[in-house]
Amino acid sequence: MVNRSKISLSFYIKRTKLLQNGEAPIYAKIVVDKGIEEISIAKSVNPEWWNTEKNGVIGNTKEAKEINAHIHYVRLQINNHINLLRDEVQELTAKNIKNSFLGIKTDEKTLVSVYQEHNDNVKKLVGKDFAKATYDRYVTNLTLLKQYMNERYKVKDVPLQKVTPDFIRGFEIFLKTTRNCSHNTSTKYLKNFKKITSICFGNGWIKINPFANIKFHLDKVDKGFLTETEMEKIRTKKFNSDRLQQVADVFLFGCYTGYAYSDLKRLSPENLVTSDDGKLWIHARRYKTDMISHVPLLPAAKEILAKYRFDKYCIVKNVLLPVLSNQKLNSYLKEIADVCGIEKEITSHMARHTFATTVTLNNDIPIESVSKMLGHSSISMTQNYARLLDKKVGRDMDKLTDKYTNGKPPLSFEICPN
Repeated sequence: MVNRSKISLSFYIKRTKLLQNGEAPIYAKIVVDKGIEEISIAKSVNPEWWNTEKNGVIGNTKEAKEINAHIHYVRLQINNHINLLRDEVQELTAKNIKNSFLGIKTDEKTLVSVYQEHNDNVKKLVGKDFAKATYDRYVTNLTLLKQYMNERYKVKDVPLQKVTPDFIRGFEIFLKTTRNCSHNTSTKYLKNFKKITSICFGNGWIKINPFANIKFHLDKVDKGFLTETEMEKIRTKKFNSDRLQQVADVFLFGCYTGYAYSDLKRLSPENLVTSDDGKLWIHARRYKTDMISHVPLLPAAKEILAKYRFDKYCIVKNVLLPVLSNQKLNSYLKEIADVCGIEKEITSHMARHTFATTVTLNNDIPIESVSKMLGHSSISMTQNYARLLDKKVGRDMDKLTDKYTNGKPPLSFEICPN
């Protein structure tokens, strides 16, 4: 005698995950023996109208009738797929019934499963072929894709064949509207997504690359930098709060060395190196890119390190500086800007821009050297930071003055008022 699987199908609402309009989403629950799967039926209802015993909506309103009719339709469709699996002599499991209903073949690759496998492999190679920050970006990207699929399609996963240009455009709109991401942030997420589809296309899991005709561009964003005068205002300011003073010192150290927040937080005494000529350097790998960065310490940077050499926090954590969380650091930097009379929104990353622009390039340090200190893999990356100040442009043009005056005194020139 053949034992047949016990199959049950019911419908319920998720009262703990109400939508913005106060309605509860409706789900179908498939139970086969001990296996359980749920499927969103893309409908929602006022929780007060739901009858658990009847697996449906109470009342004779048009809306109630439409929802109940849809529930009846879904029930019939699921039962049809159960019979289809029986006819094909397929194993009757809750997962197989769900996949059959959603149009996912048992051996078919799906977006989430492929992306998760990719992330698992990247995680194993962190510190070897990938930086931790790269892995984190892929994890975040997959989370956002899951949220998008749930919002637009009411599903947790889709077959790779369903990843079309329309799917991608919808994801971009989701990022810019629901998630309120900027254009550049959205583009970076899409580029990460494209890497996954390229892997799928290369392995023959999809016949057409959905990103084939999609072009990317990043908007130029000026994140700002501090001038020498503004840096000096912070350096010479006597803060009443020890916490503000610490934040100011950490920020200035970033201005003098070019290290980003994630790097400053990890710097330890082991990163200090004395060269053969007696100069003190920092040798470290950048957290974001894992590129090696060697930076000679300026006197002002050495003074900051000396101040925290015996700091209790630094000793316990074995770090060079007492660096707060990035959120707290940026919050205190806003206060520092107000106290110092600086009319700019200072952020932790502005220190890196200030190093590239004000501290180095404006003082005639070659861009090749600046690129090495910033830990960039190419000079083109450094050019994003390299905004030359009028002061340097004027100084460079002064070199041409004698050549084009022909020994004559320069003519006086006044701007006439309007």
